[in-house]
Amino acid sequence: MRMENQSSVSEFLLLGLPIRPEQQGGFFCLFLGMYLTTVLGNLLIILLIRLDSRLHTPMYFFLSHLALTDVTFSSVTVPNMLMDMLTNHKTIPYVECISQLYFYMLFACVDCFLLAVMAYDRYVAICHPLHYATIMREELCVSLVAGSWLCSCAHALLHTLLLVHLSFCADNTIPHYFCALTTLLNLSCSDTSLNYLVLFTEAGVIFLLSVSTILGSYILIGATIFRVPSIKRICKALSTCGSHLSVVFLYYGTLAIVYFFSSSNNSKIEDIIASIMYTVVTPMLNPFIYSLRNRDMKSALGILRRKGITFFK
Repeated sequence: MRMENQSSVSEFLLLGLPIRPEQQGGFFCLFLGMYLTTVLGNLLIILLIRLDSRLHTPMYFFLSHLALTDVTFSSVTVPNMLMDMLTNHKTIPYVECISQLYFYMLFACVDCFLLAVMAYDRYVAICHPLHYATIMREELCVSLVAGSWLCSCAHALLHTLLLVHLSFCADNTIPHYFCALTTLLNLSCSDTSLNYLVLFTEAGVIFLLSVSTILGSYILIGATIFRVPSIKRICKALSTCGSHLSVVFLYYGTLAIVYFFSSSNNSKIEDIIASIMYTVVTPMLNPFIYSLRNRDMKSALGILRRKGITFFK
């Protein structure tokens, strides 16, 4: 039987979060507060790095791009989820759904690469401190960030182009709060074997490369520290690397649950919870974990606050 093309479905129905109607007001306020914290916190990080010349180093250069990515990544899904809660209008046009999927995959992939790049930066700083300025020169930093964006664009474009060739027939209900790739593949009435093959190979390679870069960097950092152990060096390394590793495990762990360990059936509540963790919670926590607990960032924030008080006097 010949399948109809994708024009037979002009919109999708997003079921959203599995919460009761009487609880929507409370959850709306909760997620709105978390989203505003994400946006304001990460924009503050970018502002501080731009204004304070002491923060014009490779580590903070990568951090500013991570903060920008976290704002855009969260903005792809959260505003639409909040609007659905507020208006109870849960439909999303086909084109808007595909666009949301593209940008979601783009920023998620950039996050993966930037976390790996930041781990490599910490490896060079701790294991090769005398050659840090020579190795992490401006050209290399710009190339690493540009390469992360270009590879992520190619990754998102590949899966988006493969998806638009699929047919969507009768069922247009998405049991999620945004257009997730695996959920859309489950809805398609076309053969999705190629899509899943590319997903588990190409995305798997990106996942393994990023994780192996992070783990390899920290294994070498640990070997360097314990070669000549001292309490001061261990404490400094833990303060620098512990927070980064905790976010890495949170982010990559939830990604693995959604894309590698989720069932082929409709999304379960575990998938939705995992998605909330890396689209809402992790971007909100990053300003606190990476920056606001950092001595240099605290100093820059104090200077900015004093300048603001002086300006308004």
